[in-house]
Amino acid sequence: MEINLHCERNDSKKSSFLSFFKRKVRKRDFSIIIGTQILMFSAIYAFNNFHPYFQELHFQRMQTAPGRVLAYFLLTTLIFQVSFLIYIAYLYIKYKPITSVTDDELPVCTIIVPAYNEGKLVYSTLLSIAQSDYPKDKMEIWAIDDGSTDDTWSWINKAGEKLKDRVITFQQPENMGKRQALYKGFLEGNGEVFITIDSDSIVEKNTVRNLVSPFVKSEDCGAVAGNVKVLNKKQAIIPKMLNVSFVFSFEFIRAAQSSLGFVLCTPGALSAYRREAVLNVVEKWIHQKFAGKIATIGEDRAMTNLILEQGYEVKFQKNANVLTNTPIGFKTLHKMFTRWGRSNVRETLMMNKFIFKNFRDGNKWGARFIYFNQWIKILLAIPLVTLMFYFLLTHPLLYVSSALTGTFIFSSLQMLFFTKQYNFTESLWAYPYSIFYLFALFWIAPYAIMTVKNGGWLTR
Repeated sequence: MEINLHCERNDSKKSSFLSFFKRKVRKRDFSIIIGTQILMFSAIYAFNNFHPYFQELHFQRMQTAPGRVLAYFLLTTLIFQVSFLIYIAYLYIKYKPITSVTDDELPVCTIIVPAYNEGKLVYSTLLSIAQSDYPKDKMEIWAIDDGSTDDTWSWINKAGEKLKDRVITFQQPENMGKRQALYKGFLEGNGEVFITIDSDSIVEKNTVRNLVSPFVKSEDCGAVAGNVKVLNKKQAIIPKMLNVSFVFSFEFIRAAQSSLGFVLCTPGALSAYRREAVLNVVEKWIHQKFAGKIATIGEDRAMTNLILEQGYEVKFQKNANVLTNTPIGFKTLHKMFTRWGRSNVRETLMMNKFIFKNFRDGNKWGARFIYFNQWIKILLAIPLVTLMFYFLLTHPLLYVSSALTGTFIFSSLQMLFFTKQYNFTESLWAYPYSIFYLFALFWIAPYAIMTVKNGGWLTR
């Protein structure tokens, strides 16, 4: 009886602590969101209140040749970005995910899960894949440990023991990189479709089925991007913000690109590739170099480019969901974004080789418009940051009020989109994220451009 009372007291203390912690988190989150709103509306008020003063500054600047050039440059940039957003919205309206096909139509697939120092997470990933609503005799799962230094290999073996012959396990003799681990699966897998899934991700029951269905419906489909969502969105502030950002990036931007069959990147967290399309370029992909060095980053974007170059379409499946862990700290986040930024510059350069050729039968000019937008963002990254510092030093009130006003408008678009898809409460994180990016992450794009030769993974 005393033991039970002691346990009840401990449970009561634990429950009380958890309730207190949750209340603190809710208050903190509420304070951040409300504080963000106050900051933005204050900026809008200041911009409106000081509008005559800003007009006078604009008039004075237009009296000089450099001022006129700058004004026209900013206006042209704004017009292009608005035009691009309208075009993307039009493509989004046209988008519809492909519905699942029957069991008999489903192809044999090889699912490759590369893992490095993921610990127990890889075990959860493999079990979620095995529980998929997909014929067992048509699913081959490869779990490849890329020379981990923790207990990842042990957890892979535990999954192998539980799932028996459903999982093929392999351990690289040393850490050789994610690209090498995938290469092993591409060469030895027997599937008609290759699927790559990150080892810190969980797939839903119908994800694999929905992901491969486009290959059955269209012979022109060479790759399919899955819908990546945040698994650890309750863990910290950064995942909560990324949750809104990911939905906009995938379910709006990639959905729009999918209407053209021109999705720019099949994400490492969840992607599928037609076997023939991969084997046509796998040696070129594994030996890819940049600035004379073997490429070790951007394996997903590189494979996407090589498949697009062959004339295949690359699609996005909104109904193929994967939940993945995202960074919870600033250091890991900016390293991840830097790696993505460098990969974007490298692969946009690579697109120069085929984008103006007759590389496909579909809409080439729509694809080129997307390509132009990529280049404009790259070319303007450094000039815009330079202008930001110039205006911040010379006209701080003008810069801060106008920047926050513009941020509010763009954040509201993300907020409204997320609200329509999911719920209003979580959508409000669009505002803190935009401010966070504006003041804390603005430097990543120019830094990635200036250090594009660096090929380190950074987060490992």
